[in-house]
Amino acid sequence: MKLTFLGTGTSFGVPQLGCGCAVCHSRDPRDRRTRVGAVVETDSGETILIDTPPELRLQLVQADINRVDAVLFTHDHADHTHGIDDLRAITSRSNAHLPMFGSAQTLGSIEQKFNYIFDDRIKPLPGTSKPQGRSVVLAPNETVRIGGVDVTAVPVPHGPVTTVFAYRIGPLAYVTDAKSVPDEAIAQMRGARVLVLNALFRHPHPSHLSVPEALDVAVKIGASRTYLTHLTHDNFHADLEAELPEGVSPAFDGLSITV
Repeated sequence: MKLTFLGTGTSFGVPQLGCGCAVCHSRDPRDRRTRVGAVVETDSGETILIDTPPELRLQLVQADINRVDAVLFTHDHADHTHGIDDLRAITSRSNAHLPMFGSAQTLGSIEQKFNYIFDDRIKPLPGTSKPQGRSVVLAPNETVRIGGVDVTAVPVPHGPVTTVFAYRIGPLAYVTDAKSVPDEAIAQMRGARVLVLNALFRHPHPSHLSVPEALDVAVKIGASRTYLTHLTHDNFHADLEAELPEGVSPAFDGLSITV
């Protein structure tokens, strides 16, 4: 299985618009972070996309990804969904409805915002096309088989009002936009060889794990390798990498690893 980080930045992205900080003007390409998304390529040759961030087209081109067989949505926030129209280039070649997995709340919100993607009564004009999606609602802790891999939707709190789905994808655990990871979720993640975990600031935040909190979670899950994502312009990649413990690294856009 291969994991590629399409984007590893916070909802602002890095560089942040109008910011004059040193990180936003860094010449290290690892400090340029688009909004969070990832691709998993399974051993059976299928491609699973995690979220559709606003830069999706550019991210897929950069990663040389030309095929998507399924989409996993973590939640409905703009930085995770508003690139969904870029899937038009995928579905127009296959002329098939792309299965899109997520919670009932997430998919209901996406269908309301982007109804033309899911409503077959809305026809594109002759000579044009539209993305074609098929919603597949997952219950909390439900496991489905995608591309020869078991995928489990694991609910985690994203602050006091929002629940996101983390995903256990075979030997991979992918957790983004979590404020905490409850014991039940940690139990689902244990045994993963690779853990992806959001880490926003060094200080507490009301809806995201901080770097110290993420490290505590990583210890509890015990993966061989942990990668931090959803990083802000508070962090030079090189400085953060140097201070993290063995087995933990900051991810960066375009990083590909074998799981």
